[in-house]
Amino acid sequence: MKKILAFCLALLLTGCLQACASEQGIPAPEKPIPEAEQAVPGTEEAIPEMTDTPFVYETVSAGEMTLLSINVRKADAHLLRCGDTAYLVDTGTSDSIDQLVGVLEGQGITRLDGVIVTHTHKDHAGGLKKLLKSGITVDRIYASAYYNTDEEDHPAVKALKKNDGELTWISGGDTLPFGEGSLRVIGPIARDPEKENNNSLVLLASAGGGTLLLTGDMEFPEEASLIRAGLMPHADVIKIGNHGEDDATSTDLIRTVTPSLAVISTNTEDEPDTPSPRVMKLLETWNVKVLQTQDTENGVLVTFRNGEILTELL
Repeated sequence: MKKILAFCLALLLTGCLQACASEQGIPAPEKPIPEAEQAVPGTEEAIPEMTDTPFVYETVSAGEMTLLSINVRKADAHLLRCGDTAYLVDTGTSDSIDQLVGVLEGQGITRLDGVIVTHTHKDHAGGLKKLLKSGITVDRIYASAYYNTDEEDHPAVKALKKNDGELTWISGGDTLPFGEGSLRVIGPIARDPEKENNNSLVLLASAGGGTLLLTGDMEFPEEASLIRAGLMPHADVIKIGNHGEDDATSTDLIRTVTPSLAVISTNTEDEPDTPSPRVMKLLETWNVKVLQTQDTENGVLVTFRNGEILTELL
């Protein structure tokens, strides 16, 4: 009987202690993170907690915005304009500089408010040095604040060693002047030490009643980091990341952005697996119209005007 009474008293005492601990706010053991929410190896710092309330970006109705995605083969160079403001987002390769400069001059470009270098790869930054010597005035160079080279080896820094110009490092949360429109830097929000593509600048431009998402070579991990942080916006038009390769453009990205038009800058002769059949099927499933620079002589022109989106192959 004494043993039974002692056992009951022990149980009662344990319950009281647990209740006291609960009332004093002693934390419960942490639950393991579900596999679907764990960070991708090598990008842990870039993947914040999931949010159910993504930030809503305002669509600017004023002005007119144009995007000319220039055919520089399997590379990126995009002329972005609103009113008198003009940016070149990436510069193609060194080999494609004649095509790039020819198209810019054909568009009446003698001065650029800025050249935006999304990341350090040669098919995005390779034409920068020659562009600065082309006679087209460049007011400022903007480059991703996150990169995996030494600063002195960054293509923007190297290009400015023998050319006059200003360099500004930018990342998620920054804004750039864009006439009557809006130009926001959505990402990156942290450095990926393993994949330079995931340090790409991601830009959201808005004017003329429409929105445009430029993604550099953003792959799945950077996509996930921005979606989890609630920063990935809706956009009417998306420039598909990494030339349409299979390591970018997830279902979650298209579901979040819900674009009506996608532009792919690539050349199948240079890179036979671009665009990826998976990416093309995904865009078809979501009823996204696709235009490719390789189907043009000079590029794909997209115009945002009074809430309408007009396209032309040049």
